[in-house]
Amino acid sequence: MAVRHRLVKASPQAVWDVLADGDRYAEWVVGTSSTREMTGEWPRLGAKVAYSIRVGPVSLANETVVRRCREPDVLELEARAGPLGTARIAFELRPWGRHCLVILDEHPLQGIGGRLHNAGVDMLTQLRHRALLGRLAKVCESDARSARTDGVPTTPAARVQNGGGADA
Repeated sequence: MAVRHRLVKASPQAVWDVLADGDRYAEWVVGTSSTREMTGEWPRLGAKVAYSIRVGPVSLANETVVRRCREPDVLELEARAGPLGTARIAFELRPWGRHCLVILDEHPLQGIGGRLHNAGVDMLTQLRHRALLGRLAKVCESDARSARTDGVPTTPAARVQNGGGADA
């Protein structure tokens, strides 16, 4: 089992907004070259996103299914990678001051990945997680900076101070 965390300098809601947007999946998932289609309403239970992963000249078709969603802090996915098998990928978002602590937990479920799972595989998964969390942080922090520079209040308290009301 590979668990990794990262402090993202954006609010938990900003991180959730990125995770909950299936059209942005390829922006933060390492190795994903493009998304092809979605089934259901992402990130509702059972929703799927189909995508391609490029490994050199080879392109592999995969899909990820939402297995558990507790908005705004838990998203659990099952990634299907053909003959390599499936993996559980869980995100937990925790408020950390004005930022968000993202905890990523992944482990293989079925197929070759599950049968060959060992410490070496976990080490490679940790490298992938470092890159994935780095990409996710970059997307979320960029969105948060854009919201601040556009003059759009980013928190309910800021919206109230700017005359927008708590639900604006």
